[in-house]
Amino acid sequence: MAVPGLNMSRVAVSSSPIPPLPDTPMRATSLGHAGILIRCAQASIVCDPWFVPAFLGSWFPFPRNDLLAEELMATVCTPDYLYISHLHGDHLDEPFLRERMSKTATVLLPEFPTSELRRRLTRIGFTDFVETRDGEEIELRDGLRVAIHVETSVTDGPGGDSAIVVSDGTARLVNQNDCRTHDPRALTAHGPVDQHWLQYSGAIWYPMVYDEPEAVRRAQAQAKVESQFTRAEHYVEAIGATTVVPSAGPPCFLDEQLFGFNMIDGDEVSMFPDQTRFIERLSARGHRAEHNIPGTTITVVGGDIHVSHPSDDVESPFGDKRNYLRTYQTDWHEWLRVERDSWPSKSAPFQPRLAAWWEPLLLRAPTLRRGIGAACLIRAGDEHVLVDFVTGTVRDHSGETYRFRFDIAPELLEKVLAEHAVDWSNSLFLSCRFTAWRDGSFNEYLYNFFKSLSVERIDRAEAEARRRHGIDDTPSEEIQLGDFTLERYCPHRKADLSVFGSIEGNEVVCALHGWRFRTSDGTCISAADRRLQIRRTT
Repeated sequence: MAVPGLNMSRVAVSSSPIPPLPDTPMRATSLGHAGILIRCAQASIVCDPWFVPAFLGSWFPFPRNDLLAEELMATVCTPDYLYISHLHGDHLDEPFLRERMSKTATVLLPEFPTSELRRRLTRIGFTDFVETRDGEEIELRDGLRVAIHVETSVTDGPGGDSAIVVSDGTARLVNQNDCRTHDPRALTAHGPVDQHWLQYSGAIWYPMVYDEPEAVRRAQAQAKVESQFTRAEHYVEAIGATTVVPSAGPPCFLDEQLFGFNMIDGDEVSMFPDQTRFIERLSARGHRAEHNIPGTTITVVGGDIHVSHPSDDVESPFGDKRNYLRTYQTDWHEWLRVERDSWPSKSAPFQPRLAAWWEPLLLRAPTLRRGIGAACLIRAGDEHVLVDFVTGTVRDHSGETYRFRFDIAPELLEKVLAEHAVDWSNSLFLSCRFTAWRDGSFNEYLYNFFKSLSVERIDRAEAEARRRHGIDDTPSEEIQLGDFTLERYCPHRKADLSVFGSIEGNEVVCALHGWRFRTSDGTCISAADRRLQIRRTT
């Protein structure tokens, strides 16, 4: 499918890149979203290049990156090293990597618990891999060193997530992208940080798609935005870089059905604020942060930061955002039409196909099912399918009660079925092209199931569920927080509460995801299946 603006033919692999020059300082150029081109005297590294819209044509890079200079794109397509942080479509852009990226690039592989990333990149055509160890710094060539830190909870995606630290001997860059590192201080173990690239905005479908009154969803979205900013600020404080570069989001939505998810005026039901709000917050707290658009280059010379932009008009994507997005939308209108027309029609009843696929997986995951403890209804057109996690069956709905519900267009359910998509968060949910309902609090096990639709993935999800129900239930190392003694690591995803924890009234708040626990007894307010070991210090 042709990509408007991004002239693929003009960035052919045979184009001559800009070679690194002797004594060249470290330069990091934004490619949009989480994409970075890092150029040092020793080599070049391209991180997470994303150009083709992701998640069923819902997510587009913002600001747009389809008009980058030919010379820059030639360099992007011929790096010495390629780093893909994780498997999500706004980081692993398979069409772009397959069609345009030189396969001579050496891939820097995070130490994930599965080999899915390597398998997918191998199918694309890459053959040269460097397998790294979690958190261990290695030398690539002539003093150019990298360390890749991984997060391996199923919540991070069954394949995991990662952040990379790059040092060329003159400067150090932390590319955290949207990796929710549970121990941010580990990223500083390699030395002082000059540039810290990190996410500050959301990458989730909640609360926009939920069947709730608009006022409720707006309040939930505002709370989520505040939680995102607070989490990012904790990372900024922990890493203490010379400058912060907001990255890895937000996307924008150009399909008219989803256009309202863009945050323009600030009162939308959206959790996708742009970088201007985050930079204002950081500046108010005494932190330096850089406005950036695709093509912005940040150079470190003797510890000093120098910023150059591809044009003088850096503010228009943010200051005149509505008109900017409408122009962007017009340019991609035909592409979106072709994308929607490509979705397949329903070929056969859904229930038998889902049962054949999922019931063997449910059989392998009794602890995960127990964590869900209820049924989920999938409504797709005139077909209603009940996924009964209690009995481990998938059957036609006959009026039974359920606690969770998804309404999915038949053509999209057909698409993920036809593709045998093993991670519905990546293949469906992040598109925001569905609606959801639940009776009660968020259930992480439910979404872990929908991310784990293969034997390899479901076994990992079940093992994690077993740990949470059994051997990991003993209290961890304790810390002091205000007037309380509590376990150091959050029961949700083991965030270090000495970094992310705070006391707010009668609650302990973990800023990594905004989860709350009562100080009186450790009861989790965010979910029913977690408890924090806590006591008042006498």
